[in-house]
Amino acid sequence: MAKVLITGVAGFIAHRTCEMLLEQGHIVYGIDNLNDYYDIKLKEFRLNTLKSKKNFYFSKIDIENKSDLNWFFNENPGIEIVLNLAARAGVRYSIENPDIYVSTNINGTLNLLEKCRELKIGKFVLASTSSLYAGCEMPFKENLNTNKPLSPYAATKGAAESLCYSYHHLYGIDISVVRYFTVYGPMSRPDMAQFRFMRLIDNAEELTLYGDGTFSRDFTYIDDIAEGTILATKKLGFEIINLGGGKNPISINQMIAILEDQLGTKAKIKYLKANEADMSKTWADISKAKELLGWEPKKSLKEGLELSISHYMKNRSFYNSVEL
Repeated sequence: MAKVLITGVAGFIAHRTCEMLLEQGHIVYGIDNLNDYYDIKLKEFRLNTLKSKKNFYFSKIDIENKSDLNWFFNENPGIEIVLNLAARAGVRYSIENPDIYVSTNINGTLNLLEKCRELKIGKFVLASTSSLYAGCEMPFKENLNTNKPLSPYAATKGAAESLCYSYHHLYGIDISVVRYFTVYGPMSRPDMAQFRFMRLIDNAEELTLYGDGTFSRDFTYIDDIAEGTILATKKLGFEIINLGGGKNPISINQMIAILEDQLGTKAKIKYLKANEADMSKTWADISKAKELLGWEPKKSLKEGLELSISHYMKNRSFYNSVEL
């Protein structure tokens, strides 16, 4: 049993990671500022599934606010592991609001690293992104040069990774950086393709597709990502580790076809020009995750989408009330 802090606990990945840690018997402290980047109802929906669970404690605070963090750590001594899963996500939104991304992804990470240094917390895990691999040769290996980010989102995640290395080097904090590849599953964000397309196809509404649908992604199911994140809490020194599907990437058109088949409805698609900040393909080399963590994904895209649709159908009225 460990005392674990998860930031951004009302978010998609952090919520499922929190559930798994609680199932394993750990004490989990979750913090979140519950911002309105997307419909707050979805964050509250996730949070409500946690609040009744034993050994879960929630505080509404912001990692960008040093006073908030000082209060939190004073009130909750003995935390052994920090999982920094709070982030401003989304490539397109970061182009319009880069200052917000710097504040959360860089300054927020710095504030948490400072508390780890001050309190001698032994383990820190940073959630990072496959978006850093823009222009790199596939499949993406962790040792590739990632200094040409295409968006402020990717740039701020790269900066957060660099801060982590500095704090490991200077203060000996054991740090794992996990780079996620296109995570999907039940309760995903409404700005993500899987959520939007699933709902729009089900309701026979038009969906907007940037590009011709041939862009491909290394889709990774939420349970696999959460499991890998937890495994990354082991002592490793400093490591950057890909968590992705690890097989040939799947095109957006293929994902839409699976959704059409499972929902029994044909998609109505409006095609627009691809965004310059979007990567055409992502594909993870996961050999390092296998070697260091004993991790590899279990769910295929077809299986993961079936589970996502099942959860959607059981909560259809709620999901249709969420603003896209």
